[in-house]
Amino acid sequence: MRLHPRLALAAAAATLAVGALPAAAAPAPAAGPTAAGPVLTAGGAAVGVGDVLLAPLAAGTRATFSSDTTGSTGVFCGTSPLTAKVLGNPAAPGTATASLTGLSFGSCTANVTGVTSVKSLTVGNLAYNVTVADSAGLPVTLTAGPAGPIQASAVLNSWFGTLTCTYQLSGAFTGTADNTAHALVFRNAHFVKSGGSALCPGEGYFSAAYGPMTDSTLPGGPAVSVN
Repeated sequence: MRLHPRLALAAAAATLAVGALPAAAAPAPAAGPTAAGPVLTAGGAAVGVGDVLLAPLAAGTRATFSSDTTGSTGVFCGTSPLTAKVLGNPAAPGTATASLTGLSFGSCTANVTGVTSVKSLTVGNLAYNVTVADSAGLPVTLTAGPAGPIQASAVLNSWFGTLTCTYQLSGAFTGTADNTAHALVFRNAHFVKSGGSALCPGEGYFSAAYGPMTDSTLPGGPAVSVN
């Protein structure tokens, strides 16, 4: 019998959350126009450069590393805390920047034929660069940092012993911010195999929702919003 695991691995990732402020158009006063607020706020306060942002997986969701875009077969993780450090938060309209410094996965299971359990799932080459823009759709983008490409490795227990599968991001790693849930959502980020057992599949897709995103540096850890 030959093993054909169908799983996808990733890293992933990421980092900033949401709650839009209404844009009010009013005539400029005689003294001049009112200055725009920053792209990111938390509890009504500006998110500062150097602030640390934290987010768990959104309640009731799992991080999914699937063999195709349906997300039905692969590896599923019940925990995936995310940590990021704010690098820039300009006045809106604009783009905030951050460094994704921490992303881990736990409570992982697999429904892949031949895989009996998930021993570990880790991301490599942190930190990653993150941008979040207050333009239409609130786009979020992850790119590789100086340590190297975005990648993930899984160690799986199987009928045939321990398998190690390594994957790297193929193309763009993009998502959106959700202002209602103060969440960051990624769907079907594409990864391709870069090393490991011949039994590992050649590609996979990562999906996850992180939130609420909070600013742990500010008192009370308020939720982060996009202006």
